Amino acid sequence: MSNKAKIRKDAMSLNPIDDALFCKMAEDIRFCEEILQVILSDKNLVVLSNVPQFVAKNMQGRSCTLDLKCTLGNGKFVNVEIQRADDDNHQKRVLYNSALLITNIMNPGIKFEQVPDVIVVFISAFDIFNQGKTVYHIERTIKETGNIVTNGMEEIYINAAIDDKSDIADLMKVFTENDTYDDDKFPITSSSKRRFKTTEEGVKEMCEVIEKNREEAVKEAKEEMALDMMADNEPVNKILKYSKLALSRIQELASQNGYTLVTE
Repeated sequence: MSNKAKIRKDAMSLNPIDDALFCKMAEDIRFCEEILQVILSDKNLVVLSNVPQFVAKNMQGRSCTLDLKCTLGNGKFVNVEIQRADDDNHQKRVLYNSALLITNIMNPGIKFEQVPDVIVVFISAFDIFNQGKTVYHIERTIKETGNIVTNGMEEIYINAAIDDKSDIADLMKVFTENDTYDDDKFPITSSSKRRFKTTEEGVKEMCEVIEKNREEAVKEAKEEMALDMMADNEPVNKILKYSKLALSRIQELASQNGYTLVTE
């Protein structure tokens, strides 16, 4: 099978639970609104803006790319994260990402009273808590009294592993099952998924996304190698040879991460 044919096959096998397809579908504000109306149980919910792959910058450490950032009509912000593999501490990931999101949307000098409310929706193919529920709403409680308190942060964990026959569980079937569509309940989601999986135009767009993502992954791997070599005090000519990066990019990485390049 040629590389082009393999990419096409991979594109057609994607589902909304996969980052590449989800982020492409999330370019449509109507899709964002439809799924959030279901997830947040609010048929009147309005999405004012949507930014797939929102880059939350950290000037002193690791930045991150959020799968989707939405601004709601009630002033709240929503971060939707998609995860197929259970390969990390995802609660810590939610904590870190939400902190960066708040940092990036706050204006300088704002009073803490005005910090916007944030909802994090974590959608996974697996049951993150292994408690047999499709949806988990996490709340802060006072240990001594059991009273619920809030600081404006909501966490909602949704998974496709448990089918409780709810609308959210049905939505998860559309998110994870190749040939599952539900035009009655989720017309926009189903139509968008069908377009990217079955039409020539849509498949072509997804092929381009896959190629771009693979090129980016190769670039990131090269940069990680260069940083590892800097940490080991390897000389710059060796870093050039093995990372295949341009000298200007190596110098930029060194400056950003506080390394002094070593010459032989």
